Amino acid sequence: MAMTMAIGRFASISLWFLILFAIHSYQPSMAHEDIEKRLKFEQGWPVLQEAAAKTIRIADGADDQRFTSQEYMFYYSTVYDMCKPMQEKDHCQELYDQYKKIFEDYITCKVLPSLRGMEGEILLRELARRWSNYQVITRWVSRFFNYLNRYFLPIRKLPSLKETSFIIFYDLVYGEMNDQVRDALITVINRERNGEQIDQAVMKNILAIYVEFGMDSMKYYNKDFEEAMVQDTSAFYSEKASSWIKSESYENYMLKAKDCLINERERAHSYLQSSSLKKLLEVVEHELLSVYASDLQEKKQLEEFPLTDTMIP
Repeated sequence: MAMTMAIGRFASISLWFLILFAIHSYQPSMAHEDIEKRLKFEQGWPVLQEAAAKTIRIADGADDQRFTSQEYMFYYSTVYDMCKPMQEKDHCQELYDQYKKIFEDYITCKVLPSLRGMEGEILLRELARRWSNYQVITRWVSRFFNYLNRYFLPIRKLPSLKETSFIIFYDLVYGEMNDQVRDALITVINRERNGEQIDQAVMKNILAIYVEFGMDSMKYYNKDFEEAMVQDTSAFYSEKASSWIKSESYENYMLKAKDCLINERERAHSYLQSSSLKKLLEVVEHELLSVYASDLQEKKQLEEFPLTDTMIP
């Protein structure tokens, strides 16, 4: 029985390997009959439209019929047959434009309407769900159009299909809602600082989106989130420090400061990017310790050597 299952798994893996090999090596000859079979845009595009529509239904949970390997090959071949390198004009640019329109329409009709009006953790949860679905759509649709990735886009020096899709999401979704998303993230972080339990997994997923937008670059994370978060952290601990310096003993104040530093370190490790750790610790140390250094020294001396009535002349 175990041997049968192992053979079955091996056969399945082998099948997908052969499919991927066939796709990457698929380049029919330039014989006359191939030229005759070249698909016109109006013939091929409806086929690809339906493939994209099915992908969206699957990603959104409205269709449980997965693509077969035959369908996968058929859609890839359709793109190839519309883009054969010949003397006459091919449809590569038209397909690339329509590829972008698939994602623009999806965001305009599905993603943005579901996010508008939300705030706080509810907004973050819905954004995380929509982004996850969007990644699935990107992964499959870009496979169907992979011929463009291999030949057309490098020649034109255009972004890859994946990067193109991510840029569209950033421009349309974050172009409209980045302020709300950033404010929701900072609000949830401050709730955690004040002792509330939060969903750290959602926070991690949302903050990772900024890095994915930059294709592993930190520019969007830094520009659209971290700068504002560090400024808010400074304001948060400035307010705490001004209150604690009046109400707490030196020992209690220092214990609170130590706890804050530990918590910020744990927070950075849990869901922030590692680049944020040093900046957060510097801000906390400045607001809690450096700003009130002289006050803390005076408080410490008074508590160690308190004035008594007998010492007063």
